[in-house]
Amino acid sequence: MALDSDGSICRFLADGYQKWELQPGDTIAGYPVRGSLGDISIDLHNNRVYAPFDGKAQVDKRGCVIFSTPDVPAYLFRLCGLNSPKLGLLSQGDEIATGESLQFAALRKQPDGTWAIVEPAKNILERTLKSP
Repeated sequence: MALDSDGSICRFLADGYQKWELQPGDTIAGYPVRGSLGDISIDLHNNRVYAPFDGKAQVDKRGCVIFSTPDVPAYLFRLCGLNSPKLGLLSQGDEIATGESLQFAALRKQPDGTWAIVEPAKNILERTLKSP
């Protein structure tokens, strides 16, 4: 996976997936945007979210966690709305963060190298929400 020189995948993603007018992290009329088209919103009530696989958690420029894993290399998972996420290499079941709500999106790498937001598999979302 191509990373920026600072180790983030923010610019890599920004260049390669659908560009909606409003993105998580934007502000409109003074209010922060928490989700966007394609996100699944979950009320967490300050509960935890977990690494669904062994992988790596990074933060993009909008404050969302981008989770990647060699177990499903054609996918990235974007988790927005989390507090103080744990970053770096994680094992399956490690806590990523807590939050009042989670906006979850799955991105699939396309044959041309771009990323498209796709419907997430229910079992992956369940693995993110439940401790093993």
